[in-house]
Amino acid sequence: MDRTDRTGAHVICSPEDVKVDILEAMDYQYQSRRDIAITIRQPEYTSVCPMTGLPDMGCITIRYSPRNRIVELKSLKYYLLQYRNVGIFYEHVVNRILEDLVSVLNPKWLEVTGDFTARGGITTNVTATYKEK
Repeated sequence: MDRTDRTGAHVICSPEDVKVDILEAMDYQYQSRRDIAITIRQPEYTSVCPMTGLPDMGCITIRYSPRNRIVELKSLKYYLLQYRNVGIFYEHVVNRILEDLVSVLNPKWLEVTGDFTARGGITTNVTATYKEK
């Protein structure tokens, strides 16, 4: 997909362009036998700063305990790749990923951490957590 305008300038996409329905869930077959904790890392996460358009990079770590569904990993990979050209702040992206995964998986608990690469000499680590009530 072409991500430039007619002048050749890079086009920053909106967070609304990220589609949740790309995420697929599968049944967790051991739900009645035991609780587990799943950790998934995407060490090549990229998006862009909505203020400057400069690339943001980091590692997204997703930890959760499934109730009855687990995320299909290929669909998660494609979901996260959608952020590549999206202008979104660190604090917003971890919350958005958390909310999207909770809506698809209905887990017992879920945590998303973004450990972002230094830019301008500053590193940022953001964690958002969901726990069932």
